[in-house]
Amino acid sequence: MVLKLKQQNCSGAGPAPAVDTPTIVRGVIDEIRAKGDDAVRAYSEKFDKWSPTSFKLSQEEIQHIISTVPQQVLDDIKQVQDNVRAFALAQKASIQEFEMEIRPGVHLGQKNIPINSVGAYIPGGRYPLLASSHMTILTTKCAGVPHVTACTPPIAGKIPANTVAAMHYAGADDIYILGGVQAVAAMAIGTETMKKVNFIAGPGNSFVAEAKRQLFGEEIGIDLPAGPTEILIVADEHADPFTVATDLLSQAEHGYDTPAILITTCKTQGEKTIAEVERLLKILPTADVAGVSWDRLGEVIVVDSLDEAYKLADEYASEHVQILTQNPREALEKMSNYGALFLGEKTCVSYGDKCIGTNHVLPTRGAARYTGGLWVGKFLKTVTYQEVTSPQESGELGRLCGRAARAENFEGHARSGDARAHRYLNDKFEWIE
Repeated sequence: MVLKLKQQNCSGAGPAPAVDTPTIVRGVIDEIRAKGDDAVRAYSEKFDKWSPTSFKLSQEEIQHIISTVPQQVLDDIKQVQDNVRAFALAQKASIQEFEMEIRPGVHLGQKNIPINSVGAYIPGGRYPLLASSHMTILTTKCAGVPHVTACTPPIAGKIPANTVAAMHYAGADDIYILGGVQAVAAMAIGTETMKKVNFIAGPGNSFVAEAKRQLFGEEIGIDLPAGPTEILIVADEHADPFTVATDLLSQAEHGYDTPAILITTCKTQGEKTIAEVERLLKILPTADVAGVSWDRLGEVIVVDSLDEAYKLADEYASEHVQILTQNPREALEKMSNYGALFLGEKTCVSYGDKCIGTNHVLPTRGAARYTGGLWVGKFLKTVTYQEVTSPQESGELGRLCGRAARAENFEGHARSGDARAHRYLNDKFEWIE
C-alpha cells in the first residue's frame, strides 16, 4: 500500500520559464565562436555588468583578494579541501593500471592518463559556492590534470573573494572572473586570451547546463548533465520529525525546483514531518525559496515496509538519498539507484555538499539509474594497449582474426590476420604471392 500525505503541486507559485534557453545559448555560443574575446566581453557586460581590463586574475590580484578573506574562512577551506583530497586520492589509488599475459607472448594492458586540460565552472548568483571549487578543481588536480582553467562570475559587480581563495587553494592554474554561457563557451571553444580546454566540470544554472549540453561531444567532454538539486529521505517510525523536516528544507533552499521527498513506514511520522516543515518555514531565512520548492515539489509517502520504501526510492533514483532508520546500512544492500547515500541521523546531505570529502556533483533527473557522480576517474582516460611478441601466437591470432573477420564480411581485416599467419606459420593464401 502507498499512501500519499502530500503530493507534488506543480501549479504552485514560483518563477516559470519565460525564455527559450536553448536558442539564447546557441546564439551566445555562435557569436563567441565567430568573434572570440569581443563577444565574451559584450555578453559579460550584458549579463553581469562586468567588464574589467582582464577577466583573468594575476597572481598579485589573487594574493590581494585572499588577504581580505577572514582567517577562519581560509582555515575552513583548507580543512574541507584536506577531506576532499584524501577521498579523491584514495579513489585514484583504487583504479589500478595493469598488464597481463593472456597467452605466451601476448600482452594486454590498461593505463590511466589524465585529461590534458579541464575547465571548472564555479557558480555564483544566489549563493557563492565555495564547495564547488573543492569538488571540481581539487578533484581534477588529484587526478593529475596538468592545467585547470577556472571561471566564476562576479556577484553584484564584485569579485567573490572567498570563492577565489577556494579556487586558488584547490590548485586552479588560471582564474577568471567570468560567468554564465560566455564562460563555458570561452573555455570550450578558446579565444584570443583563453586556451581551449578538453573537458568542463561544475554545476550552474539552466543556461550553463544548456551550454554544456550543446558543446558536449564536438568541442568538449562534460562531467554530468545538470539538473535541480534533489533530496529523498527514507525514514522509519524511530526517526525524529524535526531532523527529517530540517534536512528536507536544507536542500529545498537551493532553488524553486528542488524535489524534497519523504518515504516513511509510519503515517504519524509523515504527519509530524509535514507539521515541522510548515513550522520551520516560518523562521527559515531562505523560506522564500525553500517554501516554493516544498509547496510545488514536496512529497510525503507512506508505505507498508522498509523493503517497499527502498524499492520506491530506487524508482525515484534521487540525487541525494538520506536513510533515517534503525539500521541505515541496510540500504547499501537494498538500493542501487542514487547519486549518494547518507546513512543515519548523524549524517546529513549538507555534509556531502559542504565538507565531508565525497563529491557533491551528482546525477539528477533519474540519471542515477546509469551513472554515479563526479569523481577522480572522470578526469582520467583509461586506455588499453597490446603487444604480441611471440611469432607462433601472432600467427595463431592471425588465423583466428581471418575466420572472425570473414564471418562479418570484413575481408580487409581478415587479410591483416592472413599476413601474420603467412609470415609466422607459412600459411598459404591466394591473395599473397
